[in-house]
Amino acid sequence: MQKTITELFNIQYPIIQGGMVWCSGWRLASAVSNNGGLGLLGAGSMYPDVLREHIQKMKKATNKPWGVNVPLLYPNITELMDIIVEEGVKIVFTSAGNPAKWTGFLKEKGITVVHVIANGRFAKKCEEAGVDAIVAEGFEAGGHNGREETTTLTLIPAIRQQTSLPLIAAGGIGTGKGIFAALALGADGVQIGSRFAITEESSAHEAFKKLVVETGEGGTMLSLKKLAPVRLIKNAFFEQVQKAEQNCASILDLQKLLGRGRAKKGIFEGDLTEGELEIGQVASLISDIKPVSEVFKALLYEYHQVKEETTSHQRFNF
Repeated sequence: MQKTITELFNIQYPIIQGGMVWCSGWRLASAVSNNGGLGLLGAGSMYPDVLREHIQKMKKATNKPWGVNVPLLYPNITELMDIIVEEGVKIVFTSAGNPAKWTGFLKEKGITVVHVIANGRFAKKCEEAGVDAIVAEGFEAGGHNGREETTTLTLIPAIRQQTSLPLIAAGGIGTGKGIFAALALGADGVQIGSRFAITEESSAHEAFKKLVVETGEGGTMLSLKKLAPVRLIKNAFFEQVQKAEQNCASILDLQKLLGRGRAKKGIFEGDLTEGELEIGQVASLISDIKPVSEVFKALLYEYHQVKEETTSHQRFNF
């Protein structure tokens, strides 16, 4: 019998904070863990020495379980994995690559491994690789997405049919109602990114946070599909990408346009014009910047409210 998400990670609530670039430092991750979820450091925007620093600060900031998200396309991946082992990290989420490449290595070190996927083809690969759980991320998400553009509403039940592994839903989830819906679709827990990115503890720039709060429905769009699909706020840089793609730009042309440090420029440094502003569709539902503790209170209150309404048939009389 498979463990539940709370048993697998030894956490109070089946809520995982996404390991987002330029947002998920030790302050955000420790706050999520201290409030009963699973906080993740986002190694995708950290040089090896910076990752080690954040891991060491996490150890001092919380005695609750936490982990590290590692995109497998990272150029210094071997060095990152060595640091993770040396520092005694117990949980690793891998993404943007083949789960078979590092799962065995990590499992041999006694590390719990979770892999992020965006389509059903990788569900069996995850099982074969020996991962402990899967994150299935719909195209509503802000991070690296599947080119198939499969929504969370469709992706979760599809993958649930293909695997018995603990399944974590991601993409477009930022409310208690969203959590309830994901569990109803067959997920065992949820991963929330954008809502935690726009908190006081997030390392994102305040200008970026305020822009997300102001972003309405339709304010984001999936982009850069020839490279690695990401969901962006529509700004001047987004328009440059759109124009290039409409003119059939090559992968090399898009790489030149993207350059280095675009996401850092936008999310971390607050350049709202020329920066790459990654955020999920749920941005239109985020109306304030508040502490992680308040986000948890709101998520749990709304979840239990809709659960009670459903149970008592107040709204669902078929």
